[in-house]
Amino acid sequence: MHSPGRPEWLIREDAGRPVLLALFLRQRLGLRSPAELPALRDVPVAASDRPDAQQAVLEHQWREYWAMTVEPQAHPAAGPLELVEGFATMVALPLGGADQLRAEIAPHAADAVAYATEAHHAYAARTSDVPADAGYRAYASAIAEHERQVGRPAHSFELNVQVLPLTQRGLWWIGSLTIAVTDGLRRDVAAFDTAIHPVIADLA
Repeated sequence: MHSPGRPEWLIREDAGRPVLLALFLRQRLGLRSPAELPALRDVPVAASDRPDAQQAVLEHQWREYWAMTVEPQAHPAAGPLELVEGFATMVALPLGGADQLRAEIAPHAADAVAYATEAHHAYAARTSDVPADAGYRAYASAIAEHERQVGRPAHSFELNVQVLPLTQRGLWWIGSLTIAVTDGLRRDVAAFDTAIHPVIADLA
């Protein structure tokens, strides 16, 4: 969003099915990464009885998959990727180095896809009920306030916002240009405006 002659900013907001699916799998597999990000609502968190070494390998493989899912352009795979059966086009893992993750997520494919699809549709239904420019205004007002505080136009930047049904209200960085925000916080205009200000200040 920009005016001619001014810096540009681009904010993409979604409840992406691949991101929702990855977090669903995190809980079903009993993984802890990323430790700061709360659990999804209505998804049981499994207890892990794997040996420590096996758990560490699985955590590592999931973190690599998570990074590629959240910001695929910033985290390209080192080698060829292969779609995992049962997940449509939403999960692609390296042909080498992800064997344990591929095997352990396979039994959860149907449940994961169903959850991600339902959660994405719920987000889409909520956003379809608000005016088309409401999402723009939420960010534009924060950028305008930042410009007033620093006394200059905002620098050009990009930001990806994943609106997720998490158990704890808040906002978290999940990539270099990507944040996760609880759906309830996103719908609270005043609280979201306060929460997004430090993010805009970091980028702009």
